[in-house]
Amino acid sequence: MKKIGLVGGTGYESTLVYYRELNRIVNKNCGGAAFPEIAIESVDLCRALRYVAEDDTDSLTEYILEKLGALAAGGADFAALTAGTMHIVFDRLRERSPLPLIGIPQAIRAEAEKRGLHRVGLLGTLATMEKDFFKKTLTDSGIEVVIPEKADRELVFERITSELELGIVKDSTRKELLEITGKMQAEHGIEAVILGCTELPLILNEECCPLPVLDIMDIHIHRLAELIYN
Repeated sequence: MKKIGLVGGTGYESTLVYYRELNRIVNKNCGGAAFPEIAIESVDLCRALRYVAEDDTDSLTEYILEKLGALAAGGADFAALTAGTMHIVFDRLRERSPLPLIGIPQAIRAEAEKRGLHRVGLLGTLATMEKDFFKKTLTDSGIEVVIPEKADRELVFERITSELELGIVKDSTRKELLEITGKMQAEHGIEAVILGCTELPLILNEECCPLPVLDIMDIHIHRLAELIYN
């Protein structure tokens, strides 16, 4: 099996899920005979988000490249970022990374195409919803991406940063997010919603959402698991 390196800490709750699920899935697919080798380099979430807020992509790129270098030195065969927002510099990282990088947007595009989706909603951090780095991968394949109106975008971001990234899950927040999703469905006819932050699956899923969800964490993790044992 290949050794995977994860750039985690953005935030730590989703990093825990990546570690747990990669171990569970790979062990199951190996018939209980083995577990994967996983290396994790955890970044300072506050520092990373500050770079994003200041649009300092140069510093963010260099910061994550340091972590990728450490993962390569530790023997990882390939790597992944455990956060949608950090993909704002994915293309730049891929050009300079010492390891092959497996991206979230590419995995989501493949799943959306597999499901035959044409119009999807996107929830995530402000950067993920408002900038093109995540959406472009989908729109280039002819899939329309709808984001919430400005006030709703700000509410989603606030709930992510002040609650979900700290492991706080509230029923009141779930209700707010479902109302925003329902509004996009009613006004724009979205066929599914992308949970575009790796903390959002902590509060939203197929069971509570009125329309199909594309869980970026689950889809990405399964793609990474395939690469570990194939």
